[in-house]
Amino acid sequence: MSEENTAVEKQFSIQKIYTKDMSFETPNSPKVFTEKWEPTVDFNLGTNVSPLENSMFEVALTVTITVKNNDATAYLVEVNQAGIFSLGGFTDEEMGPMVGSFCPNILFPYAREAISDLVNKGGFPQMLLAPVNFDALYAQHLQQAPSSETIN
Repeated sequence: MSEENTAVEKQFSIQKIYTKDMSFETPNSPKVFTEKWEPTVDFNLGTNVSPLENSMFEVALTVTITVKNNDATAYLVEVNQAGIFSLGGFTDEEMGPMVGSFCPNILFPYAREAISDLVNKGGFPQMLLAPVNFDALYAQHLQQAPSSETIN
């Protein structure tokens, strides 16, 4: 048998992209629409990876935005955008960046579009989220992980 026959070819495919959950709240409406608009924005991002069968993984990206105006919540929007990805032939060292950076990078434009639509339909000025550097976030997560795991 030649070495070429024993090498495992790397395979990546998107099986499905879907919105797992979304919510939009305007707890101080209609009053918020009558005040001068000087918002402050709080942006939170999270990912969750769940192994499925046959080398498939669900990667879920949660984007939460809280916008306050005059210290009162104008709106809160949260989108949980998910995808099922097939990943084969990757080493353990390669799998981390694939599910921790590459897959969330694919999901983010879908979440960004859903958030923009929800905010617009809620009657607020357009919310345009800047691109996110998932490679840098994943690297930061790796740097923080060992120190948090040593604390018992």
